[in-house]
Order: sequence, then structure tokens, then C-alpha cells
Amino acid sequence: MVSRRSVLICGLAGGPAIATAGAMGGMWATAGRRTEEQAAFVNKLAIPPLARSHHDRQGRRVFDLRAAPGTMQFRPGAPTATWGINGPFLGPTLRARRDETVVVNVRNDLPEATTMHWHGMHVPPMMDGGPHQLIPPGTTWSPTWTIRQPAATLWYHPHPHGRTARHVHHGLAGMFIIDETEALALPRRYGEDDIPVIIQDKRLNADNQLNEEIPTVGGMGVLGDLITVNGTVSPYVDVRFKRVRLRILNASNSRFYNIGMADDRSFALVATDGGLLSAPLDTNRVQLSPGERAEIVVCLRPGERLPVVSYRSDLGIHIGDQRFAGGSDVLEILELRAATDLNPSPPLPTTLGERPELDASSPAAVRTFELANFAINGRLMDPGRIDIGVAKDTVEVWEVANLDEMPHNFHVHDVQFLILSVDGGPPRPELSGWKDTFYVKPRTRARIAMRFRDYTDPRSPYMYHCHILWHEDQGMMGQFVVLGPGEKPGTLPQAHAHG
Repeated sequence: MVSRRSVLICGLAGGPAIATAGAMGGMWATAGRRTEEQAAFVNKLAIPPLARSHHDRQGRRVFDLRAAPGTMQFRPGAPTATWGINGPFLGPTLRARRDETVVVNVRNDLPEATTMHWHGMHVPPMMDGGPHQLIPPGTTWSPTWTIRQPAATLWYHPHPHGRTARHVHHGLAGMFIIDETEALALPRRYGEDDIPVIIQDKRLNADNQLNEEIPTVGGMGVLGDLITVNGTVSPYVDVRFKRVRLRILNASNSRFYNIGMADDRSFALVATDGGLLSAPLDTNRVQLSPGERAEIVVCLRPGERLPVVSYRSDLGIHIGDQRFAGGSDVLEILELRAATDLNPSPPLPTTLGERPELDASSPAAVRTFELANFAINGRLMDPGRIDIGVAKDTVEVWEVANLDEMPHNFHVHDVQFLILSVDGGPPRPELSGWKDTFYVKPRTRARIAMRFRDYTDPRSPYMYHCHILWHEDQGMMGQFVVLGPGEKPGTLPQAHAHG
């Protein structure tokens, strides 16, 4: 079993590093055992390359992305057919700074239509990459926008209506990093002491092909027992610095991860979805539902090997259902291998970002969103229907309630929000920063506040939805538009035909 001896954030490493992996296709865990593919940390972690860019005549930073089929060798035997962006699986990391204008040319060379959504990014609705911005095969979509938000770890992935889970499970995802000022003393050497950690679970058939059959139990969609990080199975990463920053992205379709160290040492949580916290938070766990991100800084000692583990997740559901939802699984994620001589790292700053502030005392509207039966407020997603019109430059409070007995989370496009309360009490400290995705336990109500700014379009909607992707695909999603003075929601075209 994993040692639960607590140590200081820069304390000695110790305790055995045993973790369990999910069995039976990820439907439940077998305590104390591992799958064959995860018997040891044997593969060097792949680091997604930084996407190349250039500046056009208007001074805009231009990226070129191409989605196309590929193959990956996840297990011995036949290679797995995958989809990737500028490669066979996943995509490169895009980096830009606040106030830069970017252009992203997205070429679709897949056999069907897709989209590309900039998850967590504040963008005009026509650039959002939701279900209405389909990219047919053989064509290129070129959204452009100016980055108007703080430094953060964001990501991009497809968002075609009814097919998002399939496209993400095939491997279409990547990070988009908005850089902070270099004056802030945080690890920032990409791939060295600043490591992208894109976690996805995969379920393969006997012939090593992706298994997308939906189990009859669990209600979570595809839940795999093969854990990959940046596409690498059973990975390790060599570290040459005393402190290492892990940018953790839960890019799985439905699996939750409760991240901690194998010896239960503390680490510093420095950022969540929307960017840096106001100050580092000393903790030993951070739980991420699908779509959520966290940046943590871990202190290492020379020569140690430290596994990063996903412990049992607190899903707030019946213990029997917990097993089928993957919440009982304990999974090995990644091993940090410290060099015998570590380069020094500066102490973490006591102040990171600005404290989030949003006056929600007199909101322009208070709305309720009830999640149940794969619907929101009793209605399934209709691409031709606008559910809500909100006024630009106003603050609204949304009450999100999970009425089901199964897990749901909630993601809002375009904005970062503050969690005001959970069941009438204050949110946990790790939920104190800007968020765009959060977990709503069964029989729980949470209140969030957000401001809608900059962009209006009565005919181009943003989405809000559960980010457990099978739930989203079943219809647990709605649409809202942001309106200027005197504007009313327009008429949308009917649902796009699947490509």
C-alpha cells in the first residue's frame, strides 16, 4: 500500500511507491495490483513540442495546425489507429502572451468533419470552435483573436455535436499556455522544470484498437484502464532542478484524477483553470474532473524517484457506483527522477497573481441550471435553440445543481468564473481562483459568478455543459449568447449534419 506519511514541501522522500490500476476495462479497481502495461515506469515521457509560429504583416502570431490520422504503439503487437494534430497523437503546445493577437490555421485532414475549441480562452463566439464552427474534411478554419486574460494553462480539443468524446478519445487535444511575466520566480523552462502533463485513459480491444463501446453500467461512457501521459504509457521524466512545475490537464473523457505524491508529501498548488492563485497553497491532493487543470510545484531531493499517483477520488456517490465510475481506482501516473546533482531553484513567491474579485452582490440575473437525465433544466441540447441571452458588461450568478445520482461537472465557454458557495458554505481553498470547469457532486448545489465582456453576437452562441464527454454528447449542454444594448437573441441554423 502507499505510505501516507506526511512530509514538508521540501522534506525527505520516503515510503514505498505501490499503486493500483483499474481492472476490467476501468470499471473497478483491484487493490494492490497493476495492469501489465503499468508494471513499472519504463518509458521516457514524451514532451509535446512547442508549436512553431511566425508573425504576419499585421503583427499577428500565426500557428498552423493539421488534424490527421496516425498510429501509436501503446502496447506490444499491432499499433493503435489514432488521430493527432501535427503528429500521430495529441498536438503541439501553443504559447502566447497577454495582449498578443493570434491566428490559428486549423487544417482538417480527417475522414470526417471536426471543430477546434479553445477551452478556457476568452474569444469571440465565432472563434470559439464550438459545434457551429465545423471544419469539413480537406478545409482550413482560421480563427483570430486578441488574448485578453491573465497567464494560464488552457487547452484545445474538438467540439463536434454528438461526437466530442470520440474525437478526444482518438487523441485530438493539446495545451495552450498564456505566459506570465518573467519577473515572477516560477519554474519556466519548458520540458525541463516546467512539464506539461496531459493525462488520458485509453481502452483498447484485444487487437489494440480503441474500444468505444459504452458499458451498460456506470453511466460514464468510455472509462479506460490504460493511463497515458502526453501519449506515453508508464512514463518517467528526468528532472535536473530542485523544484519542478507540473501543468496537469485532465484530458480524459470521463475519468477523475486525485493527484498526490506516492509518499504523501505536500506540494504547492500555484494555479487552476483560469490562472495563478493569489498565493501558493500547500496541499497533498488536487482532484481534477475532466477538463480541469492545475499547476503544482514539487520540491525534490537529489537522486530520488518520486511517483505521482492518482488516489481514490471523492465523487460523493454510493460506494458501489463509485467503483463503476472509476472513483475507487488508484493509478500510477508519472515518475519524477531527480538527478544526483540538482540545479538550485529560487523559493516560490509568496504572492502570485491578483486576488480574484467580482462584485456579485447585485447580479443582473440569478439563473438555475439543474443537471439530470443527461439534460439541463429538463432540455436536451438543440443546436438550433438559444437557451439564454445575457447582457454584455454585467455580472450574473448561476446556481448549478446536480439532481442525479451520478457524477457531473460544469463548464462554461468564454468566461472564467468564481465559485461563491457549495451547498451554502464557502468553497474549498483549492477552488478559490478563477475556474471554467468544476465538479458538482450528486445532490449538491453550487453558486458561481461571472462577468460577460468584450464580445457580443446575438446569432453566435457559446456553450455550457457537463464536461464528462459522453454526457455532453447525450445532450447535457445548452447555448447562450452575449447581447449588446437593445439586442435580442437571433435565430440559429438547424443542427449541422455530421460529416
